[in-house]
Amino acid sequence: MKLFFDMEFTGLRQNTTPISIGIVSEGGKRFYAEFTDYDESQCDDWIKENVIKKLGAENIEFDSLYTLCDGSSFGNKRWLKYNDSMEVAYGEKFYVIPFLRIWLNQFDTIQFVSDVCHYDFVLLIDLLTNGGTALDLPENISAVCHDLNMDIARHYDVSDREAFDMSREQIMFDVCNGGVFLDGDKHNSLYDAGVIKAIYEGIGYDL
Repeated sequence: MKLFFDMEFTGLRQNTTPISIGIVSEGGKRFYAEFTDYDESQCDDWIKENVIKKLGAENIEFDSLYTLCDGSSFGNKRWLKYNDSMEVAYGEKFYVIPFLRIWLNQFDTIQFVSDVCHYDFVLLIDLLTNGGTALDLPENISAVCHDLNMDIARHYDVSDREAFDMSREQIMFDVCNGGVFLDGDKHNSLYDAGVIKAIYEGIGYDL
């Protein structure tokens, strides 16, 4: 199963901290979470204006909505989930790594797909392994992330650098013949995950 994902974080730097994560499966299942303990001192004006202001997805329906808050013994993080059936099954408090893994366990095999994924996938591995390595990922998850930027470069016959600079919304419009509408805003991780999925499927390359 391909899972298209995006993470927003506090800058392209070592020891960056996650702000949000959005995942969309091939079949349309969606996971979205926001972090409240990201390092605000790492946030420049661009991040504050283009990422922080676009947190929240009150008008978007998804499988799973989580909000991270302080106060647990597990990495000083706990999760509250707004879904009655899951509250009955698991209680109202959730720990980030175990619950994300529970959500992922519905898929027999997982191939993550992201866009310029070098930082995103390192952060995701850190979440899924509680600070471990790619070799510690669950057996159903590939330790290699497919990078959409390379597909874009091949599709348009341009360099990786040129592909990096191209508007993803324009690419989505081009390869999907203008036929995809997504709720949300650019640089909200759930919206961006949807864009990644649309472009990947529109270009038509298979893994």
